Amino acid sequence: MKRYYPWLMAVMGMLVLLVSNGLTITGLTAFDESLLKEFGWTRSELKLRDLITLVLAGWMSPFMGALIDRVGPRKLILGGLALLAALYFAYAHVHSLTHLYWIHVGFAAVLVAAGLNVAVIFVSQWFVTHRGTAIGIALVGTSLGGMVFPKLGVHLMQTMDWRAAFVWETAVPVAFLVVAFLFARSPRPGGIPPWGADKAAADAISGKPVAIPLADLGYQQAMRTRTFWVLAFVAMTTFFSIMAVSANLFLHMRDLGFEPAKAGNALGLMFGLAMVGKFLFGFLADVLPAKRVFLLNLAIMAAGAVILATMRADLIWYSLALFGLGWGGLYTMIQLLAVNAFGLTAAGKILGTITLLDATTAGLGIWVTAKIFDVTKSYHIAFSLICVLIVLALLAATLVRDERARLAKP
Repeated sequence: MKRYYPWLMAVMGMLVLLVSNGLTITGLTAFDESLLKEFGWTRSELKLRDLITLVLAGWMSPFMGALIDRVGPRKLILGGLALLAALYFAYAHVHSLTHLYWIHVGFAAVLVAAGLNVAVIFVSQWFVTHRGTAIGIALVGTSLGGMVFPKLGVHLMQTMDWRAAFVWETAVPVAFLVVAFLFARSPRPGGIPPWGADKAAADAISGKPVAIPLADLGYQQAMRTRTFWVLAFVAMTTFFSIMAVSANLFLHMRDLGFEPAKAGNALGLMFGLAMVGKFLFGFLADVLPAKRVFLLNLAIMAAGAVILATMRADLIWYSLALFGLGWGGLYTMIQLLAVNAFGLTAAGKILGTITLLDATTAGLGIWVTAKIFDVTKSYHIAFSLICVLIVLALLAATLVRDERARLAKP
């Protein structure tokens, strides 16, 4: 059991993201129609909540990244899950837009404390080799959240109102808080070694050729590299796109004439394929050049975006499959390429800064898409914009390089 403990921690990272991302972002979409009917808000007024969450999470990320580097991820994960449970209970008693927006300020703290950056660093600590596969397993959690929680919300509202459904869903973060408290641990001296560390040590003792470890880049060094800004640009454009689509998809499917259950299935399909993509392309990145896998992900996502922009109900399932598959792999590759290019020493600050940028555009994507619908009564212009952004990201991605290896050359 001790030998495979690092893989258990990869699964733990997956469970943390399942809950934190699933409940704060995708899981809420199942309640959109009920909230709009009860309060009479416009779509852009409702979706402003997501802009608040993601922008604030982005701006808090660099500061929290420094905290991750100092105190480690475990305490942040526990605090984030506890806060999430309290906020979900508060959601059941929301009575105004102002109240709603304040809850989403809290969700920003949840995403920073128990979200992407913390999970990636937590899992990366446990792996010297097979890091791509491990990160892919952890990031499956974001897709599982998109599959599970919209369907759970729809199912609960078949037998109760939306407020009662929120109360019942509060049990989810409480349960996972207990699991994380009991099992989540970081490596420590004299304890269970990270995966691959024992093999590297044995090779060194036996005299076998061992690759010289590449020096990690500091935060300021990373900020001066081309790769940092390319990864940031790709993250900004693709996060804008995926969040714009996922947050508005349920309502878009309803506009196309699909029943609520099938609209929930659409999210399940997209995030299900994203789950496959995270694991599949994370594994491929361990056996193929990571940059090649990165470009493939973007090409697949672009193909799905083009089909989605046709606005054809008979093609939407194909577009969601491609969009989700490409995004799933891309989500893994951005994190992996950043860790590989710059190392772990300043990973919290580096990933936190990228998150600041991409979370801001992600929140804008959700709100701008809803605003375009309010003005035009269609998502066509918004989905066309998404196509353009992903193509630009694909072109930019050709400029990524391994900065640690480049600086190590004489």
